[in-house]
Formats: sequence, structure tokens, C-alpha cells
Amino acid sequence: MNATEIIHSALTQGTTRFAFELLPPLKGDGMEGIFAAIDPLMEFDPAYVNVTFHREILKQTLRPDGTAERHAVRRRPGTVGISAAIQQRYGVKTVPHLICGGLSRYDIEDALIDMDFLGLHSVLALRGDKSHDEERFVPHPQGHAHAADLVRQIAAMNRGEFVDGQVEECHHSKFSVGVAGYPETHGEALSADEDLRRLKEKVDAGADYIVTQLFYDNACFFDFVARCRAIGIGVPIIPGIKPLATLRHLTLLPETFGCRIPDELQREVEAHADDKAAVRQIGTEWAIAQSRELKAAGVPVLHYYPMGKAENIIEIAKTVF
Repeated sequence: MNATEIIHSALTQGTTRFAFELLPPLKGDGMEGIFAAIDPLMEFDPAYVNVTFHREILKQTLRPDGTAERHAVRRRPGTVGISAAIQQRYGVKTVPHLICGGLSRYDIEDALIDMDFLGLHSVLALRGDKSHDEERFVPHPQGHAHAADLVRQIAAMNRGEFVDGQVEECHHSKFSVGVAGYPETHGEALSADEDLRRLKEKVDAGADYIVTQLFYDNACFFDFVARCRAIGIGVPIIPGIKPLATLRHLTLLPETFGCRIPDELQREVEAHADDKAAVRQIGTEWAIAQSRELKAAGVPVLHYYPMGKAENIIEIAKTVF
């Protein structure tokens, strides 16, 4: 089964499955840290595991003659290989992310072919962030400017249509395609309505389901789902949850992800600002409450963002699942 089939199976059975997302290790690190993070989470029977894809950064080094050389470096490479290793080791479906940023259509096609050969038949299609040296997102000259275009390329490949033309009597991939949604609106969107139109474009292009950006107010998620349904988006919508874990998260998470911290949560955290363990527990309990309400509402999957730390996710899963 691919991710879409797993999601629809949960909907049919009226169950809520557990899923989580991992960052590839920094270049030079092995898989030991990844496996150590996954091992304790396997008891909760994850529906699938997402593996993020990270853009290149431009690094400047000095040549022996004193001149400067700039070259692209990936700090967290290996998304496809890591996804295959996880799927092989644990027998759990993996969902590698694939982005537009820094990649040509030919690079994307090659990555998809590798995924297909490795038995990775689910992908989360994203535009990706701007490069660190860019003021705004700039697509590769031979790439895509929007996630909808990436979805179209994947859908075309499923039909046997490649970048340089259709291959007759070829093997057809069968990728399940997820995309990102933003309950509190993407930071670059001109308006909430414009953001929803962009999302519908991705679904119309062939996306099978939506995974949301993290949020801390379930009312935002329920309103987002209602607005999606009102404009004709009918695919499953999976809520994304990240437990707040530090005092710094009160400012860092809104700045980074455009999410709002509810006043009640902020007051509780600030009241325990000098107690790191208490702040972490407050964030965990808030995520548990979120998860229980979302599960009661019948969402098919709860998608967690550990961001490299699994301890609080384990506590949440033990309570909710």
C-alpha cells in the first residue's frame, strides 16, 4: 500500500493512525541516530514515515591562489537512500519529500526513477524554501516555480510521460502524491483565499492528500478544512502537530512556520519560564489535548514533527494511541 491507500483505509475503518517525520542526518553522520529515533516509535505502528528533503547552500572557499570559489553543498543529503533504508529495515512505508528548489525537471525525474526502483511509491511534493542567499524563491532555470508544477510532472510520469517525451510501452510508476496546506496561510500568500486557490491547483494537478503545517489551535484546522471543502477540495487533509518544547519556541515557531501560539498556551509557558522540564511538559500535554480532539473528529492520520527529538512524541503516542 502507498500513503494514499493507507489514509483511505483508515478512513474506511474509522481509525486514526500515527505518522511522523524525520530529518536526514547531517553529512558525515551515519544512520545510527535515525534508527535510534525510530526504534521506540515503532511500537505505535506508524502508518508511514516522512523523510524531509533539504536545499543546497552556497559555500565559499579559497583556492590556493587566493581567489574565491562558490559551490553548492547539501548539509542533509540522502533523502531517497534513507527512505529506502527505513522501509527495508522496519517494513514501514516511507514518504520521501521532493522539492522544486535547486532542482531541474531532469533532476526530479531521475530522483523519481530512483524512488520507483527502490519501491518508494509515495512522495510529498513541495516547492521548498528559498535559498539562503536569495531574497525570494527563485526556481532552477529548467525547474518548477510552484509545487503544482511538480505535482503535474509526477502525475505525467505515472502516465508514462517523461520530460523529453512519452516512452512507448514503458513501465508506469504509481506514485501517491501528498502536498502541503497552511491552516494559517502561507507566509508568501497575498491572502487566505489566494492561498486556498493555490492549494486547489495542487489538488487539481493530481495531489491525493494534504498534510498541514503545524498549528496549535484546532479551531484553525477545522476552519481550514471547512474552507477547503467549500471550494471543492475533497481529498483527505492530515493535521500536522509539533509539541512546543522550549521557551524559545514561543517566538521561534511563529517566526519560522507562521503559526499562532494561543494565549492560554503562551501564558502557561511564560508562567514556568524558569523550569525547562515544566515547559516541555506543558507543550506535550497541549499536543495530547490537540491529538485527542482531532482523533475524536475522525482524522485518518495524525502527522507529528519531532524535529530530531522523539521523547515527547513517544509520550504523546503512548497516551493517544
